[in-house]
Amino acid sequence: MTDTPWQGDACSLVDAFRKGDRSPAEELDATIAAIDASELNAFTFLDPAAAKAKALAADVHLPFGGVPFGVKELGHYAGWPDTEASLVFADRTATYTETSIERAELAGGVVPIGLTAASEFGGLNVSVSKLNGVTHNPWQHGRTAGGSSGGSAAAVAGGLVTLASGGDGGGSIRIPAGFNGQPGMKGTAGRIPRGPRTQIHPMTVVTGVMCRSIRDICRYYDVVAGYDSRDPYSLPKVEGWERGLGSHLKSLRGAKVAIVPDLGIAKVNPAIVDMVREAGEFLAADIGLQIVEVDLAFPGLGFEWALGNLASLYADLDGLWPECRDDLTGEISFGLRMAEKHYSLDMMARSETARTAANEAVAAAFDEADIIISATNPDVAFAAETYLHLEVAGEEAGPENNGALTIPYNIVGNPSLQVPIGQLNGLPVGMQIAARHHQDALVLDLGLAVERERPWPLVAPAAPC
Repeated sequence: MTDTPWQGDACSLVDAFRKGDRSPAEELDATIAAIDASELNAFTFLDPAAAKAKALAADVHLPFGGVPFGVKELGHYAGWPDTEASLVFADRTATYTETSIERAELAGGVVPIGLTAASEFGGLNVSVSKLNGVTHNPWQHGRTAGGSSGGSAAAVAGGLVTLASGGDGGGSIRIPAGFNGQPGMKGTAGRIPRGPRTQIHPMTVVTGVMCRSIRDICRYYDVVAGYDSRDPYSLPKVEGWERGLGSHLKSLRGAKVAIVPDLGIAKVNPAIVDMVREAGEFLAADIGLQIVEVDLAFPGLGFEWALGNLASLYADLDGLWPECRDDLTGEISFGLRMAEKHYSLDMMARSETARTAANEAVAAAFDEADIIISATNPDVAFAAETYLHLEVAGEEAGPENNGALTIPYNIVGNPSLQVPIGQLNGLPVGMQIAARHHQDALVLDLGLAVERERPWPLVAPAAPC
């Protein structure tokens, strides 16, 4: 009998299934029991009956056959709630399953068990919503799990599941992965299809997975990545992500790496600057990378960009605004009011000019360096209820500066990977590794090198399991 969920990575759980050491049905029972007992508030909906039937019928020869799987609540899974983490859509039900989740289930064999908490519409990098309350960081109750994939990250780091879906439009995989001490990959834009019914603007969003190891990410890529006609910007399928993992390391010897903890734009905790610089230099020495100095100053896209992005949310609300304003998180409601009042053709033009400048700045940086290393988050996880009670933050790390290190790679589309490099005051610290477009495999190999040389805890030491 399995008393607790698997505490290793998803790939090793599949190995245990295939050896007969555990069964998918036993694993599911342990998972459901752990979620019921958890105080993390990582899951917002469970479908145990359907999951049990799928676990009993699981084909463990599939890549993730029988693995319990959380679905980020901003995604869509037919028959389950389709709330977008908002009170406005609390009673809506999904009529379709999104492409990547369908592939994970049908081709990968995962067993979807329920929805994981997210910030409302994915608009905030915190783990708070009016609909679901606060999701806590398993490393320290009372700290944020980040956002918008905070529930997925907390569930994985908290020992509840080994895999859960994520999405990243400005750091929403990498930010919570950094706060919760796990790897988190934002692939080249289009690597994983976003359909059906793909929302095109602002062309910064990618989907992915919250997990515990680099090989889990690669296996997930093998299952879900590749072109789909419902996403006209999706990329052709590339085979052999897991099989080829580590194969680029020798060819990287002599490659140029720039270690710029703040990317020239963010205010980063000096202790984290030191940790990132030390970890980056160690990685360079380990692989044989050539450290180069690059004068970086990735531009922010400012107020105009933020307001312009609210156009897709306005369309989503489809006539419900402004009557629904009291049901919205204060920051979302404020943003919509500001956009409605101030956004103009002139602001849109300035936003597009700024985006072009960002493209040029990132491209120029990669003309000088093959790899750019930075911090993932400017500081460790801040107070969980920061957005519910702003005064809680006090002098602690807050969200104002968060996202500055991750957003540039969403704007331009480069692959970037968050990897844990240690802890500060008992909370995880992460390092971000980025490369040129389509060099996802190279980035993942560098992540593998970090994982081998300084293995991270697969589950938070304070996790309830």
